[in-house]
Amino acid sequence: MSSRHDSGHGGTRYGSFPGARPRRLRTTPALRRMVAETRPHPADLILPAFVREGISEPVPIAAMPGVVQHTRDTLRKAAVEARAAGVSGIMLFGVPEDEKKDATGSAGTDPDGILQAAIRDVRAEVGDELVIMSDLCLDEFTDHGHCGVLDSAGRVDNDATLERYAEMARVQADAGVHAVGPSGMMDGQVGVVREALDAAGHEDVSVLAYTVKYSSAFYGPFREAVGSSLRGDRKTYQQDPANARESLRELALDLAEGADMVMVKPALPYLDIVHRIAEEVDVPVAAYQISGEYAMVEAAAANGWIDRDKAILETLTGIKRAGAQMILTYWATEAAQRLSHT
Repeated sequence: MSSRHDSGHGGTRYGSFPGARPRRLRTTPALRRMVAETRPHPADLILPAFVREGISEPVPIAAMPGVVQHTRDTLRKAAVEARAAGVSGIMLFGVPEDEKKDATGSAGTDPDGILQAAIRDVRAEVGDELVIMSDLCLDEFTDHGHCGVLDSAGRVDNDATLERYAEMARVQADAGVHAVGPSGMMDGQVGVVREALDAAGHEDVSVLAYTVKYSSAFYGPFREAVGSSLRGDRKTYQQDPANARESLRELALDLAEGADMVMVKPALPYLDIVHRIAEEVDVPVAAYQISGEYAMVEAAAANGWIDRDKAILETLTGIKRAGAQMILTYWATEAAQRLSHT
């Protein structure tokens, strides 16, 4: 096999094979664009958005420059802007007032709670023109910050938590959500949510399963974004970063329980997992470019170490190249606007 070393002059081993020059297809921007194998598109993107109860102005999130906790009014505007940019969906996270947090996350199942109100607001604003998704988890609403109900020993009670998830699914669907995203990594969560939706007459509401959600160091800024009250960690229910085969077990269970779409979270540190999942399934695959991934790029760009715009596009391209059909990213609207002009 000939060497690829080429100084750009004659006399190399490639000189004997005039047809074997891949670099010919890289010579101009138009040529590179024409032969590009992977093309991120605005329709690939989903915007995660936070809406906070009891505020009159958006609250900037210090660890995520450019991202805010929305008021209900500014959330409506963000949804309209995302739709206009060609973004396909919006994933909503509710941030209740601190005094409404309790041990069971009851604000998360209150029909008039902030998340359900936000779903109704966005649905009234954009109808079916934007896929409205909702985070189905208790961590934003519990005073201990865990994703479920705790037992007397302070451990997450899987089955008691599933009962709460079923109720959350019903109230979110009643509010008008198109897809729910059970994200707590409880065993059996997809099946319980699917059964609850069907029993309540919401057969058309989809389930985006957080099939692979790793216990990651990159969630830090998100916890500021949702005002997390977490004490301890979530290692007993989120997946160990060391494990890959375990992802396929989670995938098989979620598909058997009725998942319509599956997701890997985080994205960039787990592109190998995104690829493995995508190779295994015939349902849509999503990847969540999480807060820490966003913050790293923004921080490096702010220091002049990288080109921000190019880095954003490169990360999205890499996630799609790995096999993700949908990408949740805080840059969704901005990236979609840029992609529509390239």
